[in-house]
Amino acid sequence: MFRDKTCGELRLANVNETVTLAGWVQKTRKMGGMAFVDLRDRYGITQLAFNQEVNAALCDQANKLGREFVIQVTGVVKERSSKNNHIDTGEIEIIVSELNVLNSAETPPFTIEDETDGGDDIRMQYRYLDLRRNPVRKNMELRHKMAFEVRRFLDEQRFLEVETPILIKSTPEGARDFVVPSRMNAGQFYALPQSPQTFKQLLMVSGFDRYFQIVKCFRDEDLRADRQPEFTQIDCEMSFVDQEDVLNTFEGMAKHLFKYIKDIDFNEAFPRMVWSDAMKYYGSDKPDIRFDMRFVELKDLTVDRNFVVFDSAPYVAGICAKGAAVYTRKQLDELTDFVKKPQVGAKGLIYVRCEANGKFKSSVDKFYSQEDLKSWADRMGAVEGDLLLLICGTVSQTQKALCELRLEMGTRLGLRDKNVFAPLWVIDFPLFEWDEDSNRFYAMHHPFTSPKAEDFALLDTDPGKVRANAYDMVINGVELGGGSIRIHDSKLQNKMFQLLGFTDEKAQEQFGFLMDAFKYGAPPHGGLAFGLDRLVSLFAGLDSIRDCIAFPKNNSGRDVMIDAPAAIDDTQLKELSLLVDLKA
Repeated sequence: MFRDKTCGELRLANVNETVTLAGWVQKTRKMGGMAFVDLRDRYGITQLAFNQEVNAALCDQANKLGREFVIQVTGVVKERSSKNNHIDTGEIEIIVSELNVLNSAETPPFTIEDETDGGDDIRMQYRYLDLRRNPVRKNMELRHKMAFEVRRFLDEQRFLEVETPILIKSTPEGARDFVVPSRMNAGQFYALPQSPQTFKQLLMVSGFDRYFQIVKCFRDEDLRADRQPEFTQIDCEMSFVDQEDVLNTFEGMAKHLFKYIKDIDFNEAFPRMVWSDAMKYYGSDKPDIRFDMRFVELKDLTVDRNFVVFDSAPYVAGICAKGAAVYTRKQLDELTDFVKKPQVGAKGLIYVRCEANGKFKSSVDKFYSQEDLKSWADRMGAVEGDLLLLICGTVSQTQKALCELRLEMGTRLGLRDKNVFAPLWVIDFPLFEWDEDSNRFYAMHHPFTSPKAEDFALLDTDPGKVRANAYDMVINGVELGGGSIRIHDSKLQNKMFQLLGFTDEKAQEQFGFLMDAFKYGAPPHGGLAFGLDRLVSLFAGLDSIRDCIAFPKNNSGRDVMIDAPAAIDDTQLKELSLLVDLKA
């Protein structure tokens, strides 16, 4: 071994011990006849001391060390005269007697410190250096701990970890597949799995009644802070269960993680909200319930006052921002500009300040009387000092804009504390969503989601009103996991395929293997998949899942460190029977 201690474990109890350390040079300092080196490894930093008077050659050697040199030292642990309370080893130092340079290093392109001067692009290009920084390393340690606790919990619940194939068949539903050409089957392609959905259902048919897998999944979709082209799921499935069984099991897993990772106890059951209420009151199927500020509909209180904007709008609603009546005109103009952004989508914003003595000040008070404004305030539960913010338009557009405005106000008012966690189950999603362009229904989750038994009759008469046995776990406005009870009856599955526009031939071609399996006794089953990346980023208080993935892609789906994706040579293309036409 090149070391017998790490750079994070020595304390005053180790004084006078002779130890050997190895690691990277964090920084060097020359002070008179002394040289000091901060030595870093994964576990911490230890100060090394060199004395010119005791060993001039050794001290000169230390002064020649550069940042990120890899060195090995041997010396005696001594109490520091000038202690550093900011590091765990700050009460001791090593009086070095031997120094061995294991490897020199070029000056890194950015400082490897907690607060680095490197931007995202340069850090991603040199990700192996970025991983040396404490914040990134801690994210990786958290990820390891969470994966370990997931496995421990599920093992105790009698789940089996089973690996499923990575090279599978392309399916038409969901996001775009990544495809892989087959050399041995010219003109044919594998797809990388968007999830192990059909395989975990087949495992239920096989009698593996409790399956899980921490698995890589792949989706070719536009990227953002919480998306990567390859991501990791905690994928789970159970047999002989209903929705209540699944929710209770995985609520238990979430509580286990909060207890063992964050030392947070959730003693009460997670609240549940039906999808229709989530959209009505929050404009989102993943509402952040750390704060209230629900939508309140006001259309009936705004008509017939000659304000054409409200009169002509099919939907008028608002939120009440507690204590925000102090907002200046400049701040209100900033909010108006915010809601007009293309990604928010509103045409404007109406405000009402609830002032002292029951008075109201509004941007539309020439159209509405004090009594009118009071009726708005009363319905919205507003009191003196509150600010009402109203938007109008179509229902879907307005709810989307109000959702963004609500989150913005929550941030501005300090209501979205990353150290506060508000879990929620969203249930009773629609089974289908209608697409105007293609004039057909699509599965809101996937084609194997079971409708609620009480809605079966609506499949023939009004499919758009059918609710799904589907559920999402949402924490702080982030969808951490989702799943459903699956269809296990071949006739019902065929009905689902018909409603989704599949011919019998197409359904057999795409999913015949699953339909055939159902003929041999498929048990009732259901499951859920958590996004491990999102879980880790939530627990770490991160804004992007990239920071908890060892080697992530950028927003263009590129790995700038290894420069992928990249062209392949003509020999490989010929072996794969492929011809690339960049002009197409």
